[in-house]
Amino acid sequence: MGIGIGTGVALSLGEASPWSLLGGAVAALLLVWAAQMLEWAWLAPRRMERALRAQGLRGTQYRFLHGDLTEDLRLVTAARSKPVPMDRPHDFIPRVAPLLHRALEEHVSLYRVLISVRMKMQHLVSDTTKADKFSYFRPSKLNALFNLSGVITSQAYQNNRRMKAIDREIKSILRGIIEKRQKATKNGEASKDDLLGLLLQSNMDYYSDEDGKSSKGMTVEEIIEECKLFYFAGMETTAVLLTWTMVALSMHPEWQDRAREEILQVFGRNKPDINGVSRLKVVTMVLYEVLRLYPPVVMMNRRTYKEIELGGVRYPAGVMLSLPVLFIHRDAAAWGHDAGEFDPGRFAEGVARACKDPGAGAFFPFSWGPRICIGQNFALLEAKVALGMILQRFAFELSPAYAHAPYTVLTLHPQHGVPVRLRRLRSSG
Repeated sequence: MGIGIGTGVALSLGEASPWSLLGGAVAALLLVWAAQMLEWAWLAPRRMERALRAQGLRGTQYRFLHGDLTEDLRLVTAARSKPVPMDRPHDFIPRVAPLLHRALEEHVSLYRVLISVRMKMQHLVSDTTKADKFSYFRPSKLNALFNLSGVITSQAYQNNRRMKAIDREIKSILRGIIEKRQKATKNGEASKDDLLGLLLQSNMDYYSDEDGKSSKGMTVEEIIEECKLFYFAGMETTAVLLTWTMVALSMHPEWQDRAREEILQVFGRNKPDINGVSRLKVVTMVLYEVLRLYPPVVMMNRRTYKEIELGGVRYPAGVMLSLPVLFIHRDAAAWGHDAGEFDPGRFAEGVARACKDPGAGAFFPFSWGPRICIGQNFALLEAKVALGMILQRFAFELSPAYAHAPYTVLTLHPQHGVPVRLRRLRSSG
């Protein structure tokens, strides 16, 4: 009887047309894909929601696929429709991150939980961005559950086509520069004494063909990604730091005068040099305070790689935890009652003694621990030199047309630019 059944099945398969078999295979793959999507988009988030709520965490209800993006878009649109009042210009958190601001006020004791998490996390979790800056925008289960990060913005969807076009253009420009440099190097011309030249020169020995493919050296595509990282992580962050420093010193001219006095005392009218830069105490205090109130990156994400306990809550592997730098830098429990005010004097005795609890690690504009930004010293050096050259030559103030409207586009930007009035100083050359 068993042989008869087996023979019947074999005959049925033999009689089935190739299209029927193909259709069956496609249907089976679709079922597997649907099951995986159901697990990713509904079952896993719901399990995580129950696990976290069972430990006392509160938050918004999980919504299928879109989470709180609709509410986030509504709040952001409303917040960006008007500038920050100039009577309290540094109080702009509700404008930059309205959904996160509301969530933290309703559901989280900021200093108790976030500072605890921030101190322990550097040893227990992995960096979600690693070398790929654009992975910073990948969604996570915790975002969908409790909306405490706001990483994905509506612009990422609305401008996706333009973003891709810009990315293609950037890659095309960089590929042209790199290939031109490679050709010149192979022809025996001396490489230029810059970062790209050094990178290409050190990599040339490993190239095995014209496409730059090698098991040892970097490919052209990898060099392109490095160039993008040099620009966006290096020039972009320093540029916005200088921008907000100009804004802050215009709002607080007494500190502009003190910084200029120090610059002239150390350098006179000469170009700033490395030896003198190390003696700039007031300028350093000003830059630290600007980094505290206007950090280029307002939020940093870390993903748990195993189940860990933070702040009395056990998080399973794969949870995205957000460190809201902007919030922690203004927490009154860490910085005192004047946390929202511009006072570079708080850094007079260094970073460690600037906040009430030196061990809390409440100041981390360049991240912290094993993933700390390796370019922080260079960025501060660059900012000090640039600011010194400006203060030597000009006094400045904000234009009456200026509207104080910080917002985030990868980094913290002025939404309407920063028009300033420059007054050339006497004997500035």
